[in-house]
Amino acid sequence: MGAESTQTRQGTAAHDAAALARLVVETLHLEIAPEEIDPDAPLFGGELGLDSIDALELALAISRTYGLELRADDERNGEIFASLTALSAFIAEQVAT
Repeated sequence: MGAESTQTRQGTAAHDAAALARLVVETLHLEIAPEEIDPDAPLFGGELGLDSIDALELALAISRTYGLELRADDERNGEIFASLTALSAFIAEQVAT
């Protein structure tokens, strides 16, 4: 795989993170522009001030949007929802399988 392939994957990941940022802002009615969310910043316990109720709403929106089942008892939830980048990678992995 060459540099072009790497750039394409990074561009796709950035697009996915941007789409997820819009989904987060719209779903949770945040008073912030989606582009102001750092893709690598923590979604929970950080500047966004998201809580467990927000996590449930976000999981439901992701399920509807991407057709994925997210479980509240999944041990990986901390990793999956760590940041927009982590969430984007998880969704890409699930959609690819």
